[in-house]
Amino acid sequence: MLDYHFSNDFYRNIDAMIYTCGYENCAPGHSYGPILRNGYLIHYVLHGTGIYKARGNLFRLKEGDAFLICPGELIYYEADRNTPWTYTWIGMQGIKVKGYLERTALPEHLIAHFGQDAQLRSCHENMAKADRLSKNRDLIMNSILYEYLFLLAQKFPNEQYIVEKDHTNHVEEALRYIEDHYCDPIAIQDIADHLGLNRSYLHRIFKSFTGVSIQSYLLDYRMRQACILLKTTSLSVRAVAHSVSYMDPLYFSRIFHKKMGVSPSEYRYVNSPQ
Repeated sequence: MLDYHFSNDFYRNIDAMIYTCGYENCAPGHSYGPILRNGYLIHYVLHGTGIYKARGNLFRLKEGDAFLICPGELIYYEADRNTPWTYTWIGMQGIKVKGYLERTALPEHLIAHFGQDAQLRSCHENMAKADRLSKNRDLIMNSILYEYLFLLAQKFPNEQYIVEKDHTNHVEEALRYIEDHYCDPIAIQDIADHLGLNRSYLHRIFKSFTGVSIQSYLLDYRMRQACILLKTTSLSVRAVAHSVSYMDPLYFSRIFHKKMGVSPSEYRYVNSPQ
């Protein structure tokens, strides 16, 4: 029986965000997969037992255990037929989530024992409460996410984790430059020149830290800003295109349609307040 299930259709390049959460009291033998997911999910077993298969391993889990699902990895999990589990889950996406989770031992081991840890359990419970809010739900849910990530890093640290400060600083500076100049006709070479870095080196460290290329991130960021303008203003499509660096509105419309699946005008019609 599915008790609740929240899904948040945001863009994957936001720093870190909740994209799904839920709670399920599973029927005997209830299974999920084999399947690939497009975000990170952590399931926390509240009661009962079950199995989790990932990376060629089979894990037998019980009350107090947790398991991590990583994006792009084939997984399968199943409730025991005699003592089916009840679990709650938190799903997260974002350009910095991979790096945050690598501060923990979870990406390597995939499982951890939360036990009856009151703080971690509280994060799962508070996420469910936040889902029922009608206003500012995303803000409270994402604030819980950052608390959750902090607790995981504190309680299950990756002892081999080394902060590559110079690399991290370069990526952070690149992100800030994009946020400040996305409305200008900047190219990747401009960002590399601003940072005083070789373009290939910048591409390599950016993708290593974020999981996406800097070119893809820049395009996604511009499209996200265009979506905001289309939803919240009455600017013409031409003005929106200019505001995100595209001087040719027809070219902008083609890029937008390819990315979003609809034209700018259709997107505005569907997403504008009725």
